[in-house]
This record gives sequence, C-alpha cells and structure tokens, in this order.
Amino acid sequence: MAFRKVLKRTAIVGTGAAATLFGLSQLVEYRKTQVRLARQAAEMELKVPFADELPSRGAQLATLRDTEEFDVLIVGGGATGAGCALEAVTRNLKTALVERNDYSSGTSSRSTKLIHGGVRYLQKAIMKLDYEQYMMVKEALHERANLLEIAPHLSAPLPIMLPVYKWWQLPYYWAGIKMYDLVAGMECLKSSYVLSKTKALELFPMLKKDRLVGAIVYYDGQHNDARMNLAIGLTAARYGAAMANYTEVVNLLKRADPETGVEKVCGARCRDVLTGQEFDVRAKCVINATGPFTDSLRKMDDQKTTNICQPSAGVHIVIPGYYSPDNMGLLDPATSDGRVIFFLPWEKMTIAGTTDSPTNVTAHPIPTEDDITFILNEVRNYLSPDVEVRRGDVLAAWSGIRPLVTDPNSKDTQSICRNHIVNVSQSGMVTIAGGKWTTYRSMAEETLDAAIQTHGLEASASKTVGLVLEGGRDWSPTLYIRLVQDYGLENEVAQHLASTYGGKAFEVAKMAQVTGKRWPIVGKRLVSEFPYIEGEVLYAIKEYACTAIDVIARRTRLGFLNVQAADEALPRIVELMGKALNWTSDRKTDELEAARKFLYYEMGYRTRSEQLTKTSEINLDYQEVVRFVWPTLPPGFITTVDVQSVLQSINIQIDENSLHEILSEVDLNKNGQVEIDEFLQLMSAVKKGQVSDSRLAILLKTAEESLDLRAPVSVDRSGGGV
Repeated sequence: MAFRKVLKRTAIVGTGAAATLFGLSQLVEYRKTQVRLARQAAEMELKVPFADELPSRGAQLATLRDTEEFDVLIVGGGATGAGCALEAVTRNLKTALVERNDYSSGTSSRSTKLIHGGVRYLQKAIMKLDYEQYMMVKEALHERANLLEIAPHLSAPLPIMLPVYKWWQLPYYWAGIKMYDLVAGMECLKSSYVLSKTKALELFPMLKKDRLVGAIVYYDGQHNDARMNLAIGLTAARYGAAMANYTEVVNLLKRADPETGVEKVCGARCRDVLTGQEFDVRAKCVINATGPFTDSLRKMDDQKTTNICQPSAGVHIVIPGYYSPDNMGLLDPATSDGRVIFFLPWEKMTIAGTTDSPTNVTAHPIPTEDDITFILNEVRNYLSPDVEVRRGDVLAAWSGIRPLVTDPNSKDTQSICRNHIVNVSQSGMVTIAGGKWTTYRSMAEETLDAAIQTHGLEASASKTVGLVLEGGRDWSPTLYIRLVQDYGLENEVAQHLASTYGGKAFEVAKMAQVTGKRWPIVGKRLVSEFPYIEGEVLYAIKEYACTAIDVIARRTRLGFLNVQAADEALPRIVELMGKALNWTSDRKTDELEAARKFLYYEMGYRTRSEQLTKTSEINLDYQEVVRFVWPTLPPGFITTVDVQSVLQSINIQIDENSLHEILSEVDLNKNGQVEIDEFLQLMSAVKKGQVSDSRLAILLKTAEESLDLRAPVSVDRSGGGV
C-alpha cells in the first residue's frame, strides 16, 4: 500500500517542479525502477510451491476434497475470479477456486481485447462533472500500466486513430485525448498527436478520404484476453491455489453463528461436471465472482435478495487483416445510434465491435445477424469506397455478456457506468460485481480487503502490483529467434509461441512433432494458414484443457479467428486429445459434435451458413444458371472426383483430403456431395458478396477462365465431369 502512495505522490510531482528538474523521461525511468524494485521485493517474500510443474486437475480436485478448511473459496474462473485467487494466495491465505465451465469461458474471452482506461468514460466524466467516473478512468489507467508490465508477452501498446471529418471537431477531440494523457500522468504509454489528412491516409490507407480533415492518434493497450485470464489463473496455481475448472457449485453450505444464531456461509457443495462426483469444499469465506451469473449465486444464498446486475450483450466480428493496417486501430466515436465502434488489428486479423444492448443471462450467447449487419454498416461509413465491405468476409462473430452494475436511474444499458461494487451479504458471502477487464487486479484487491475485514482473516498486504504473470518472467522481444535457432521452428510459428506462452514457449517447442521436412524441422500446423501447431494441443492439457472447445477457443484462439479453419482442425485436435486422455470412441464423437455446435452457434458459423441456406434467394440470370448448372449434370451433383478432374486439366494438384474440406464448406446437408441447389446458392451468394472466401467458388472460377467453355464438355462421371 505504501508503494501505491509513493506512486501517487510521484505522479503529482511529475507535472510540477520535478518535471522541470529531471524531465519527464527521467521521471518515467524512475517510476519503472520503482516498479521493478517493488516487484522484486514482493516476489522475494513469496514461495512458489509449483514453480517446476503445475499439479494436474486430478491433484487439484483431491486437494479441494481433502482440505479441512480453506480461508477463501472463490466461485468463478473469469478474470476477476482468477485475480481474486492470485490476490488471496499471495497474501498467504489458503485459497480455493471452482469454475463450472472452463477458465475464461464467459465474458473474459469475448472482450474487445483492449486494456484501456475508457476514453468515452472520461468524456462522460468531464461533460457531467462526474467525479466517480473520473476516478474509475484514473484507476483503470494505472492498472493498464501494471498489466502491460506484468504480462509483456500477452500485451502491448496499440496506437488508435480517431478520424475527424469536421474542422471544429479537431480541437474538441484533441482536448479530450490530451486530457486522457494527462490523467494517465507518468503512466501514459505514448503521447497522443494530431495528423494531417495526407499523413492519416498514409498510415491508414483504407480510410475514407472524402471530407477528412485530419486525425488524432492516441495509445491504449491490447492483449490476448483468454490467454491473459489463463495466465492469471496459472500463476495463482503455481503459488499454491487449489483450482478446478468444470466444477460447479450445487449449493452453499451454512452453519449457525454460535453468538448471533444467524446462518453463515461456510463453503459449498461442488460437483465435478466431467464425472458427476460431488464433494464439499469448506471455507471461512466464500467469494462470488461469477460475472453475469452473480445474481444466481446470490439467490442461492438468499432467495429474497434483489438483483444487482443488469446484463448487456456486446457483439464483435472478425474480418480479414487487410481491412486495417498491421499496427493501427480505429475508433468511431459516434455511430449512427450513439454507440462507439472499435476497428482493431488482432492476431493478424481485424476485430470490429462492439454493440451494446440489454440481454438475458445465458451461458451460450449467440451473435445475431442484425448485430453483424450493424457493425458492417458502421465500418463502411469509415472505409474508402474502394474497399468493398462484404458480408462474406466475416470469418467469425461472437457475443459477450457484460455484467454491468444496475443504476436504478438509468434508461438503458449504454448510460450505465461500468464501476464495480463489493457487497457482503448477511450470511457473510462477499460478492464482486461489475467492473471491467482492465481493473481486475484492483477489484480483486478490494474484494480481498473486504473478505479479510469481514471474516477476521490473517493476511499480509497486497503484493500483486508488479507481480509477473505466467510466461512473463523470461520473455524478451527476441525470444522467438532462439526458438527458431534451437528447435527449427518456422519464423511465424516461433513468433506466435513467444507471444502466447512467453518464457514457457520452450516447453511447447519440446512437445512439437517432427515434420519430416527439411524445413521446418518441428512444428506441424493444425491448419496451414494459422501458426497453431499440434504440440500446443498437448501442452493445453497441462494447462487444464479438458475439451476440444477449450483448445480451439481459449488455449489457441482459432475459433475466434476463423470458424471454418477451426472446424477443419477439430478432427486432429480430438484425435490428439483422445490419445493423451484415453478417450473412448464415443467420447471423441461427443467432443467433435459439441465443438462443432459451439462454432455453429456461439462463433457465428450459423449466421455464416445462413448465407447459403435453402431459404436464400438465388439471384442469377439465365446465362449464369446455364453456366453453373452444367457441371452437375446428368446426376445433379458434384463430387471430389469431378472437381479434381477439372483442376488437373489446368495443372492444379490438390490432395483428396483438401478436396473433401473444400466441398464440406458448401455441403449443407453433409452427404459428401454438392447438389445443384447448394451449388447455385453458393454462386449466388458469391455474386452478392455474402460469401467471399469459398475455395470451391474460387477454384471453379479459375478453371472457367482457363477452359474454353464453348467447346464440348464431357459429363461422363468416370471421367470426372467438371
């Protein structure tokens, strides 16, 4: 706590005499030195029981079952729950955590991927003279700096451009952004700056140039949210927290207080979701960190309690990386309905979002076509007419539920401040609700302070400021070079491993399979266009991955980046996990089915597939129908033999497995062949821009351009047809 006061005093001095004496750069270096010293001092006091190897999930469950009583039991494995676990265990409290699904399976993996103070919240704070919102922004900017420091492999500063189309807005936005820098103080990542129209288009060539007068660029942080959540949880596990995913709370345990007679929560009856086994976990204090499900656990404690959370759905879409520069985001400060839209590069793709609308709480939120269309329309407003924004370019889409704290005076969820609250029930259960990703650590600290005070727990001071997370300690910007040199990995794969696992990347590299090629020596890819390798599937199991969904959604981010690629990788992922975990054939089938259902509903595959459903209007003229129908005659369908024959005629060789994958993209009823209606719907959707990346359409278009269609064409099936 003393260190935080020093930081605050330093920030005040930094704008006065000290800035004159030493200069801002010297003060920044001074702060960094203080952070390093604080981190080293905190870490020296801590013991790391599992520094060499994490305990297995089975061992963690045994600890949960066999421990007589924990100091703290945390329910919820999102960013806030994992943060509470790390905060508690590093304060010398005997800590337990249970999560009914996977770590980061809810809201924490479905964010905008920003680590930010909240430019729009600062605007509201200034316009409404709202001191509470101002302090929320100030706190978030402090936490932003800390998070970038403790997980450098998973996070980095990102410049974000705010295009200006009216001259009077230039000084208005400039003043607001400069205030954002000022509030950050010495923790400002980089100073914001103004760009001329010419320079703005040079840095963001996709931008619409009509009426553009200039732009302002400011800096915020960006991270891999699910991996960051996992890093927090794994760090807590290494320090000794007993944690188990796929472990749900069936009911809360209570006992009467001997002095007052009031029933107090003293633990929870838990169930292993994977085996069905039930057991009790007893604790002096239970912390409710269940995000959107906060009120469900509160009502398990007291049926008469009122709701304190109002859920809001936010949809994001992923489109190809060519829609944005590699290292420049875009902020639309005023959309058609008053919401803010971000347009950000992430994992070599582009994220656009988010929407903000009231919703019901569900474990499986689904993105709607209306939300996807809204985002695409807003993107069109800011991009050059030369860039055709196509519905078919949406590679993935997801919806996340924000657990906003209810403001009884608000008219809609857009006006709700995302502050957090810490509430202690009459039975002693501590609830942390609301807040935002960036402030997970300060929220956890405040929650543990309340738990310690309420239950009289003996604990040390907080040590999580500057405490390096899993993988961050041995990371450096050039670590990937060692991976290439020492293991013979591809450069792209090595960079991916370094930025995903940090110092732990060497452990993943050791598990990579030999390719049998001259180069790369090791590292078989799961799919050709992404740097995810088979060794990551095996390492994911060590990181408590229990299902194929865990791998495609949270250990890797393939499901969030491209649902089609994730679907293609699934059989191999299930095969690798099945062998390592001794799955039966039925379990493998169930895993494959569950993962595909996840992609279909929660990752936008359904909305993508609906562009090709039988209810789609076929918008082709007579000549186009004739041209597209001839390959399907006489039997009325296309098989891999037909496509292969055409491709061979223009000297293109594709193996049979790849051909099956290509046809599977269009084969809606999954019968192994493409019927005439499916094929016409595909070509019509391609024409309308609803589908842009169908490999079958692209290959046949190439073949059409190479062949003289006026010559007689054989339709003998044994000869291949097309």
